[in-house]
Amino acid sequence: MNCSNCGHFNDGGKFCVKCGHKLQEEAAVSQAAAASEYQPQPAYAPQQPNQRVRQAKKVSKSFFSYFAEGIKNPTATAQAAGESQFVNALITVILYALSIPIMLYVGWKLLLIQFVRSMFKLPIISEELAPSDMEDFNTGADLIKATDINSIIHFNFTDFVFKQGIFIFIGLAIIIGATYVAAKFGKVDVSFKEFFSRFGTFLIIPTALLLIGLVLAFLHVEYFSYFMNFGLLSIFLVVPFTIASFKQSGTNGLDRIYSTLIVYVVITIVLTFIANGLGEEAKTIITRMGNSSELNDLF
Repeated sequence: MNCSNCGHFNDGGKFCVKCGHKLQEEAAVSQAAAASEYQPQPAYAPQQPNQRVRQAKKVSKSFFSYFAEGIKNPTATAQAAGESQFVNALITVILYALSIPIMLYVGWKLLLIQFVRSMFKLPIISEELAPSDMEDFNTGADLIKATDINSIIHFNFTDFVFKQGIFIFIGLAIIIGATYVAAKFGKVDVSFKEFFSRFGTFLIIPTALLLIGLVLAFLHVEYFSYFMNFGLLSIFLVVPFTIASFKQSGTNGLDRIYSTLIVYVVITIVLTFIANGLGEEAKTIITRMGNSSELNDLF
């Protein structure tokens, strides 16, 4: 140890052999200084849970509870839905809008086969077909099912699903807006957020039908198209259920029957535009199939 007074090195002892300065105090001071400088670090820093992850878990838990209750007790759940259920209702509307194009993307081959098979059953065509023609068609249908034609004709998932999903969502927004306006003409005193929440809650069962159809489409079960049709047509029931669930604040408003019929006209127009958009996509698919040399090689 070096003496702080004269700098002489000492092997040990309590005093410096050169100047007699006390060394024990110096050792205590140096040890205290070293201890104050050294701060032990934890083996690992505890990670704080991500705020967004916690929020997402909270929203998803709330939505699944809301969705399940909407299937179990649709009327009671819808009538109890206030502005606090706006986010859950919005998620339902988004699921409804996206499930249709995803279902069509996954199951369009089955729809094409169903369409051709139904054409074969027409009296004008079936009378001219031999039984072997139907057997050849069934063989070709099995080959189409087993082939990943999407990769051959370059059918883009993102382009189709999101474009058509946004288109359908806009159509739903127009229908909800028209229903809200009709309800206001019927002297229903309600805010748009509360009205949207109730409409979205009544939309739970049609959305559930579409989701069942989506699962069947992934499993390549042809009956998925029935669930898709039921889900689409159920929108005609959501409108009167939503309007009828509110009490009129006056007796001189527009009759609910007429308000419902007006919204039905809007729905028909919106569905026509959606069908035209999907029809254009179908034409594009058929054109790509006809121009695909890889697909022609299969047959």
